[in-house]
Amino acid sequence: MGEIKRIGILTSGGDAPGMNAALRALVRSGLKAGFTMLGIERGYAGLLKGEIRQLNTRSVSEILHAGGTFLLTARSKEFTTPEGLDRAVSIIHEYGIDALVVIGGDGSFRGAVSLAEKGIPVIGIPATIDNDVASTSYAIGFDTALETALDAIDKIRDTSSSHERGSVIEVMGRDAGYIAYAVGLASGAEVTLVPEVPFDLEKDVLDVIRRGRDIGKHHYIVVMAEGCGSAIEMAEKIEEATGIVTRGTVLGYVQRGGRPTAIDRVIASNMGLHAINLLQKGVVNRLVAVRDGRITDVDAFEGVNMKKTIPEVLLTEAMKLF
Repeated sequence: MGEIKRIGILTSGGDAPGMNAALRALVRSGLKAGFTMLGIERGYAGLLKGEIRQLNTRSVSEILHAGGTFLLTARSKEFTTPEGLDRAVSIIHEYGIDALVVIGGDGSFRGAVSLAEKGIPVIGIPATIDNDVASTSYAIGFDTALETALDAIDKIRDTSSSHERGSVIEVMGRDAGYIAYAVGLASGAEVTLVPEVPFDLEKDVLDVIRRGRDIGKHHYIVVMAEGCGSAIEMAEKIEEATGIVTRGTVLGYVQRGGRPTAIDRVIASNMGLHAINLLQKGVVNRLVAVRDGRITDVDAFEGVNMKKTIPEVLLTEAMKLF
């Protein structure tokens, strides 16, 4: 590998609050380290189209507090093909990019590793509200998504209580239940359902609600990850089985937006700094990670093959509070 002088950066997959903070840290610290910083718009899709421009300090001004990503993001089926991957490598060489920093989730990292296997030096920074990247205990955007979902659930609880009815709230998480688990615990939901742990409708949902009614509760909250089914359908099943008026609410993409919290801004900034420090040392093919409360990095090839799941014991312990 030759000397690293020109660094390309992109955001890929679903947007996450704090991506802009990471981009700002990458660009500003990279420029101070003497690198030329190139922004690739629209993720891997933009890379294949050569949507690449040079960035300066002004390029990342006034973005620290903004949600989303100023480089934009997209998904690309073409990139996953052998022809698309070869074209991406060709364009990276055409623009003289010596190393690529990819900000995104598991799918984005797998794309980065595919490039690394073709000889492109890469660094990955985890950013996904689902917090399901196995190589790190924390991914940029998770805290902001929690705060957004929790604020909505607290407001829904007010209405649920006033009308003496139940509410089922569906949060994001097709394959990962970290948002559901955390906001369920933080909101005091009577029932929390995550895709990692199978549930029995009668025992894990209906019986819990009935027991609450029997001790005088007049309302209840069920939080479920989208991977567990539809909140609307779940509300209908609960109302039919218990006679308690129940409404379903899908929070949807509102969880991806909004100003990043202080936690996300700080972690994202430090992850960006860590990535540039690695590149200054010539260390590549690493995934930046939070482990044991500190920012570090792991081998990219090993990291994409790690597995992450919510231990059932966490839900079991949380149920002791209901």
